[in-house]
Amino acid sequence: MANTWWELQILCEPDLEDLIFWRLEDFGCRGTASENKENSSLVRAYLPTIQTQLLDLAALSLWLRQDALCLGVSSPSLQWQLINEEDWATSWKQYWHPQEIGDRFLINPAWLPLPETTERLVIRLDPGVAFGTGNHATTQLCLESLEMRLSGVPQSFVGASGKHEHLVIADIGCGSGILSIGALLLGAEKVYAVDTDPLAVQSTISNGALNDISPERLLPAQGSVDLLTKLVEKPVDGIVCNILADVIIELVPEMSAIAKPETWAIFSGILLEQSKAVADALEKNGWVVATLWKRKEWCCLNVRRS
Repeated sequence: MANTWWELQILCEPDLEDLIFWRLEDFGCRGTASENKENSSLVRAYLPTIQTQLLDLAALSLWLRQDALCLGVSSPSLQWQLINEEDWATSWKQYWHPQEIGDRFLINPAWLPLPETTERLVIRLDPGVAFGTGNHATTQLCLESLEMRLSGVPQSFVGASGKHEHLVIADIGCGSGILSIGALLLGAEKVYAVDTDPLAVQSTISNGALNDISPERLLPAQGSVDLLTKLVEKPVDGIVCNILADVIIELVPEMSAIAKPETWAIFSGILLEQSKAVADALEKNGWVVATLWKRKEWCCLNVRRS
């Protein structure tokens, strides 16, 4: 069974799609994609059978029904089948297409040709087993926040190269590296990217190379904020952190150690009902929430030091 995979097919209301993506990533799925089916969404996801039993899939089905109940939408239907090792890696890719995000980004799957003409910043991406394809609302909110934040950097920061000179960012929970690469394409000078998952670190390194980012500008490492305190030469100018609300709350005191008085931060991975708890934790640790952006049931907090 080690060389077989579960292919999950979930038919759901479109409003439930983002929460399903998040649940599947948290469940350990290696690749997710969706397509429109009349008035519904069909989400596909892939799991190695070596890590998932039928009982686990039954539990996942129950969680999805509970999520639908909480949102007040009809329950999704979950079906699964076994596929061979050689089929899984290509199966989900056929459903993932180039995607425009915000005013400036275009996410282009690595296995598709680049557009012949576009004025957008193209992020070539092969997420592999890491979170961050641009499909999820939280990733989109973070990229749009970075776009807003780095478009407003004072001209004195921008050098002849077009880079925001000396602008150093920490990406905590970097996943596929999509936010790190987005920040660098917007002109940040350097990003320290950390993730506790070694596969995510490898994915960030690979995607950095795919986008011709020099290793001096993108510095991925396995770990969390405690590692960043050792890696960064001085406090960073900005922080991006798209993980989970309870992890953000836990890490906020440590993040303050790598911040300076004018540091800004972007936090997401937060359900709307969790936003107050996260905001309270931030304010207790000397941060002020400047704006809250929301998309469906998710939100993104743009914050600064008080």
